[in-house]
Amino acid sequence: MKSPLLPTTIFIILAGFYVSPSFILAILGLLTSLLLVLLALVFVPYFIELMSTDHRPPVVGPITSQLIHFQKLYDYMTSLAKKHPTFRFITPTHSEVYTADPVTVEYILKTNFPNYSKGGHNIGIMRDLFGEGIFNVDGDKWRHQRKLASYEFSTKNLRDFSTVIFRSNTAKLAKKISLLVSNEEILNLQDLLMKSTLDSIFKVGFGFDLDTISGLDEASNRFMNAFDESNALVFWRFVDLLWPIKRYLNVGSEAVLKQNIEIVDKFVYKLIQNKRKQMKNETLHRDKEDILSRFLIESETDPDRMNDKYLRDISLSFVIAGKDTSANTLTWFFYMICKHPLIQEKIAEEVKTATEADNNTSIDEFGLKLTQDALDKMHYLHAALAETLRLYPAVPVDGKSAEKDDILPDGLKIKKGDGVAYLAYPMGRMTYIWGDNAEIFRPERWLNDGVFQPESPFKFTAFQGGPRICLGKEFAYRQMKIMAAFLVYFFKFKLVDVNKEATYRTMFTLHMDNGLHLHAFHRL
Repeated sequence: MKSPLLPTTIFIILAGFYVSPSFILAILGLLTSLLLVLLALVFVPYFIELMSTDHRPPVVGPITSQLIHFQKLYDYMTSLAKKHPTFRFITPTHSEVYTADPVTVEYILKTNFPNYSKGGHNIGIMRDLFGEGIFNVDGDKWRHQRKLASYEFSTKNLRDFSTVIFRSNTAKLAKKISLLVSNEEILNLQDLLMKSTLDSIFKVGFGFDLDTISGLDEASNRFMNAFDESNALVFWRFVDLLWPIKRYLNVGSEAVLKQNIEIVDKFVYKLIQNKRKQMKNETLHRDKEDILSRFLIESETDPDRMNDKYLRDISLSFVIAGKDTSANTLTWFFYMICKHPLIQEKIAEEVKTATEADNNTSIDEFGLKLTQDALDKMHYLHAALAETLRLYPAVPVDGKSAEKDDILPDGLKIKKGDGVAYLAYPMGRMTYIWGDNAEIFRPERWLNDGVFQPESPFKFTAFQGGPRICLGKEFAYRQMKIMAAFLVYFFKFKLVDVNKEATYRTMFTLHMDNGLHLHAFHRL
């Protein structure tokens, strides 16, 4: 974010040539007064809470501390969680409480679930992008979408259909990488994974072939870029106390956000309109495979509630769930197996054994060998993906809001209106949860006699837990295993710069900053 200080200073200096000194002094006085008021709003509540003797979570700073550490926010949170399993920042209106304590996480996600909703503060910040999608609603709307989504993910038709799509789109990705390898080109694997998962979720979710992986569809590329930028800009609102003013004036980051959301909306509304036209020209089948078709069928019985705006919000929820989570996790997975080449080779050997593929197996033939039975045998690959999610969870922090005053299991008091969030990213690095080797990438921690053993969702929070646990968990693992198995079987990957440590871009999902640049080599 660019500082407005320099242009403002230049403007005042130039203005001094044309207006009287007394007017300039008045403007400077007004700006100084506004600054003092803003500082008072931030620091007076902070000092009051700092001196409080009430048994509340430890105060670690005003909310502006997050602004200062924004570029490395999750690592900053990790350092705080090592000192205090539960802590809080102070805003002008309430406390923002964060926890890395599994007992507390279980309490807010399950035991006292009704008291910890998304809340008006979080919903208000996220509404422009996520609207009334399942990630940004409470109550009846959440239950309605949860019920519909739960039904969709449980159907055999969708499972079979999605598996076919994952295989075919990953085959396209493998062929794309093979071409890049033949041309001895460096590949940005994160970008390729994002495009491939976007293609898959649009086919599975909406029944349309985008073919973003080819790079020829400019509209889908604009949508993807606008959606990712909106993701980051909306998350920035959590530390930008002035965002409502900037939104009202349509300036700065809020003006950029508005432009990006317009691109997103135009793309999604056109998608819904095209789907309606397509379905009018076809006989409606109750076993229609893609998710949007099923929702459109549902909307015919409840058109007032399930209008195009509501369908837009639901659709974007599936996009972020189907594109960002899988692609980001796989990006960090390939980064980690490049850092640990012996693990990469072990996975490749397991995939070869499980699929019974040989040196003569083509890319298309290999897809047919990735049966559910073969995937179920890949315990080490599953463990490596879980270990990636432990250290690099797709959603690094997830916030709730307290509906009423409460007392956490450790005796700390929560007030009505407090934000209460669990810290998935720091939790993976806590020795008091995972032992002394918590920060080491070690898939073996998930295996017992070679068989994958899951952990409590309140210790391993990558898919949340309790009533809002991710419905697409098995869906995501299946997609990631297919994609990882495909690529590791056919290619060896090496980092372009082995000495460079990857960093994330601070947003709702754990996006690797500047991409993942790799050398790839044919394995066979």
